[in-house]
Amino acid sequence: MTAFEPAAMLADDWRDGTFLGRIETAEGPSPVIVAGGVLHDMSRVAPTVSQLVADRAFDASTGVALSELGGQGGGPTLLSPVDLQCVKAAGVTFAVSALERVIEERARGDFSRAAEVRSGLEARIGGGIRGVKPGSDEAMALKQALIDEGMWSQYLEVAIGPDAEIFTKSPVLSTVGWGAEIGVRSDSTWNNPEPEVAVLADSHGEPVGATLGNDVNLRDFEGRSALLLSKAKDNNASCSIGPFVRLFDATFTMDDVRAAEVDLLIEGEDGYVLKGHSSMREISRDPTDLLAQAMSEHHYPDGYVLFLGTLFAPTQDRDEPGRGFTHKVGDVVTISTPKLGRLVNRVVHSRSARPWTLGITGLMKNLHARGLLTA
Repeated sequence: MTAFEPAAMLADDWRDGTFLGRIETAEGPSPVIVAGGVLHDMSRVAPTVSQLVADRAFDASTGVALSELGGQGGGPTLLSPVDLQCVKAAGVTFAVSALERVIEERARGDFSRAAEVRSGLEARIGGGIRGVKPGSDEAMALKQALIDEGMWSQYLEVAIGPDAEIFTKSPVLSTVGWGAEIGVRSDSTWNNPEPEVAVLADSHGEPVGATLGNDVNLRDFEGRSALLLSKAKDNNASCSIGPFVRLFDATFTMDDVRAAEVDLLIEGEDGYVLKGHSSMREISRDPTDLLAQAMSEHHYPDGYVLFLGTLFAPTQDRDEPGRGFTHKVGDVVTISTPKLGRLVNRVVHSRSARPWTLGITGLMKNLHARGLLTA
C-alpha cells in the first residue's frame, strides 16, 4: 500500500465537500470523514462505512480529528472507501462500449481481428445506436432492423433494450484503493482499465455519494463467451475504488455525477502513454435508473456501490498496428475528475498483487478485539 498523499488524490474543492473513506491504522481498518480539510477517525462512532451510511453519521465533529490535509505524505494509508457493501456494476451503458463488446464477441476474444470487425460494425450500426433511448419504440425498431440484417447481439440487447446489464463485480471487502496495485490475470493477452464513476447507495437503494472506480476487464475472456464474465471481471485486486466517496450535499449532487468528465491516463514503463476521456453526459441510462435496476426486488442490508459504466474504448495501438491496447505490468493508471479527485493504481498480475486475506470473519474479529462492536 502507498502512503497518504493529499495533493495527489483529492478533489479540486476538497475543503468545501464532505468525503467518506477508510484508512489502515495500527489496530486495523477504520472509517473516516474528511470535512473542512480535516481527517476524522469515525471508528468509535460506527465501526464500518456501511454502518456510518446506515446511521447517516456524517457529522465529523463526533469523530477524532487526525490531521490537516495540507501536506505531502507522512499520513495514514488509504484503503478502498467501501467495506461491507456489495460491489455491483452496470455494463454497456454507452454506445461506444456496446460496440466494443460486440467487437469482442465477433472477434472471439482475439485482439488481432478486432480492427477488421470494428470497421465493419461502426459503418453499419455505429450511428444508429447513438442517441437512441433504451427500451423506446425507436430502440425496438432499431433492434428489429438489426435482427433482419443478422447484426443482433446480446450486448446490443442490454445497450438499447429495457433491461440494463447489472452484475456483481467483486466480493465484499475485496476492492483496493488509491495507490494499491491493481491486477490482471497472467494468462490474459487482451485487457484494459475501465474508468468509471461509481455511486454508493444505502440498504434502500438511496444514493448517498459518488466516487471513482476502475472496473478492470479481460477482453479476451469475455469475448470468447459472455459466460466467462466472472473470470473476466472478478480476480484478485481487479477492482479499484477511491480515493474517497464524496457525499451528496449543497456542493455536490447527482447532477454533478451526470455532468462528470472523467479523464484516463495510462503511463507504461516502456514509455507508452495513452489518454482517454469519458463524458457522463453521453450515458444512455440515467444513474438513478441504473440504481433502481440494481436494487430491483433485491435487498442489500449493508448497501451497495454501483459502477455506472464507461465510454472509454481502448482502440489505440500499443505495439503492432491494428492490435489495439492491452496492459503491461508496471502500467500506472490514473482516473480523474475535478469533483472526485484522482484514483491511481499500478498494474501487476493478479497472482503477484497483495493477497486479499481480510474477509468478513476477519474484520468482525478485528472489530471485536478493538471493542468496536456493541449490542
